[in-house]
Amino acid sequence: MPGLFLAVLFGVAGPLQGQKQQKSQSAGVPDIRALMTEVMDHQKQLEKVRENYTYTSATTTEDIDTNGKVTKTESEDEEVFFINTHRIERRVKKDGKPLNDHDQQKEQERVNKLVEKAQKVPPGEPLEGPNTTVSVTHLLEIMQVSNPRRENFRGRPTIVFDFAGRRDAKTHGIAEDASKKIAGTLWVDERDHQVARMEAHFTDNFHVGGGLLANVQKGSSFYFDQAQVNGEIWFPTAAEGHIEARVLLLKGVREHVVERDFDYKRFSVDSQTGKTATVVTDPK
Repeated sequence: MPGLFLAVLFGVAGPLQGQKQQKSQSAGVPDIRALMTEVMDHQKQLEKVRENYTYTSATTTEDIDTNGKVTKTESEDEEVFFINTHRIERRVKKDGKPLNDHDQQKEQERVNKLVEKAQKVPPGEPLEGPNTTVSVTHLLEIMQVSNPRRENFRGRPTIVFDFAGRRDAKTHGIAEDASKKIAGTLWVDERDHQVARMEAHFTDNFHVGGGLLANVQKGSSFYFDQAQVNGEIWFPTAAEGHIEARVLLLKGVREHVVERDFDYKRFSVDSQTGKTATVVTDPK
């Protein structure tokens, strides 16, 4: 289920790129279509800079019963880095404990294969699993943008606007189908043209596989934060999701997922470390 939310998250951030925009309700607010085009273009320019960094992503997942009591807690820490624009994650801890030698070797072998694959797969194409991205052409017809305005967000000038999926939109694929049942708010840093925060929630139940595989309940929600690192690039800092669903018509799932991203470091990769996906800290 968190994977579905992630697909939807990155699917929704791009739809507004060419959306027909209503007249601004706030004087001086830029056209959202032009703004999001600049955001996407700027992000592409920073992809190579992003490959000079690694950071830690720690995720905690709580299973919650119908009374709101936590029945199970799992956590894992991953080292995140990028090869040929592709995000690669190496698990380093499970439930607060470092992987044992056997699991560490298996994880390294898995990561090595991903690195080799990432070097061959063109940027923008999926590295693993089905392609859950949504074409801009279709998204332009799925999402509506409203209430553009200016806010001072964390001490920085920010353009804020609301978005919502159109129920009558024709869609194809899981990410497009989910997008039209999502509404939320997006904060864009005006100075750096980066998404600073996104909040979204399902406005209706969303059926996966006609409801046979899963049924995400109305009200399931998530948020996503980013911030500037070293004055040159933006990275995720936190994310949180409240997920309620029914899986395979039988199992009810209620999860609270929290992600924290930290310990951003510049690093260099030579041809030898590239083969083994070993991060070498740059003394600079």
